[in-house]
Amino acid sequence: MANQGEGPAIGIDLGTTYSCVAMWQHERVEIIVNDQGNRTTPSYVAFTPVEALDAKRLIGRRFSDPLVQRDIKLWPFKVIEGPSDDKPMIVVNYMGEEKHFAAEEISSMVLKKMREMAEAYLGTTVKNAVVTVPAYFNDSQRKATKDAGGIAGLNVLRIINEPTAAAIAYGLDKKSDSFGKRNVLIFDLGGGTADVSLLTIEMGVFEVKAVAGDTHLGGEDFDNRMVKHFVEIFKRKHKVDISGNPRALRRLRTACEKAKRILSSAIETTIEVDSLYNEFLRCSSCCRTALMGRSFARALIRMRSVAYGAAVQAAILTGNTTIPSKNEGNYTTRYDNQTTISFPVYEGESARSCDNNLLGQFNLHGIPPAPKGDAKVKVCFEIDTNGILNVSAKERTTGVKSEITITNDKEKIKAKEALENYAYNMRNTVNDKKKGAKLAPASKKKIEDSIEQVIQWLDGLQLLDSEEYEDKLETLESICNPIIARIL
Repeated sequence: MANQGEGPAIGIDLGTTYSCVAMWQHERVEIIVNDQGNRTTPSYVAFTPVEALDAKRLIGRRFSDPLVQRDIKLWPFKVIEGPSDDKPMIVVNYMGEEKHFAAEEISSMVLKKMREMAEAYLGTTVKNAVVTVPAYFNDSQRKATKDAGGIAGLNVLRIINEPTAAAIAYGLDKKSDSFGKRNVLIFDLGGGTADVSLLTIEMGVFEVKAVAGDTHLGGEDFDNRMVKHFVEIFKRKHKVDISGNPRALRRLRTACEKAKRILSSAIETTIEVDSLYNEFLRCSSCCRTALMGRSFARALIRMRSVAYGAAVQAAILTGNTTIPSKNEGNYTTRYDNQTTISFPVYEGESARSCDNNLLGQFNLHGIPPAPKGDAKVKVCFEIDTNGILNVSAKERTTGVKSEITITNDKEKIKAKEALENYAYNMRNTVNDKKKGAKLAPASKKKIEDSIEQVIQWLDGLQLLDSEEYEDKLETLESICNPIIARIL
């Protein structure tokens, strides 16, 4: 569950090509401008004058992902496989030195810029934020986005879906209170993606029923199509191919992007580029209907509506307690005298587990020996307000418990699981009537306090290496093992 923070809270639309930041102030949402007076800021990080990096299509994905492999061929920067866990790393040459960055580190730089813009506007420190992500983002992509916020010095109150934020911006949550349950189809056309989401809204609660779209269709693709179109026109009229001239293409792309923005509110516009290639290019046949459709003339454009909805959600969260989504099920043993149950956790919708994606696995130890089917184990599947999955299992008669938080880092998973398993197993040992009775009150309290500190530490926002989990485990073992050894 996201912690409520003190101080102002902002809403950030972390886009593929542009980002936007907003906040609730004076009973209305303010879209914050950057130092150039623009309400949107490019989602790019530049280490050199000729290279810019964007990471949204890379964040939370594996290097071996077919989409990543396809995009690598198109990106102007180099991406390599990291030293472990199939993690992609962006290669940067800065001041004569080669550096490697994870996608969340690049995204954190964009988020930090958004935070700095808000601080300059407010004249005070900003620590709390709501960040939007596409509805199709999986658990690892949401976790990586939240980690990026942590690196940027932000307490991410919640990760919310972009169509949900847009629905809030248009007041659809309020309308549902008057009209009851409503089904809403939201078309979200961004800089790099086009998403269609089907939402059910009832009593202010949003439920995503279905998601579809194209992760490689957006404003950039319109730019590309327009550039290609005018290159062909220029070639046909002047018998000159400018596709191999970077300077001419850059100037033409800038003019096309400007025209695209004008067409958000106009029926038709003219593209003019003086001396594009020893010639003058003019075209007046570029119209909004052909490129985007008339609906984009709406006053509240998508680029700001998502940040608008995120700002509203941020204002709500700083004054209300969030409630996670939870589902429980009952499980039992398959064999006589079975004392351990293994719980593999999968992501997917296929009927067979082998056809889904294995996210992680944990074991529940200490089940009392009994005939098969007698043990009663309650398993809780909980998706917190950031869309991150937590799974726990508890044996009803003894109270022994084990749990797992799904992440995308295998080494970190193993190290964190080891610490969690040790902490919960040690707590079960201390709470055992026979073993606990053998402990001196002071020793028992020392172990309990140490375990509680570790559990609270695990519940906090972290972007840690596996070594830090291992160090925490070593410290806890040094406290607990000598005391427990005396009673065994």
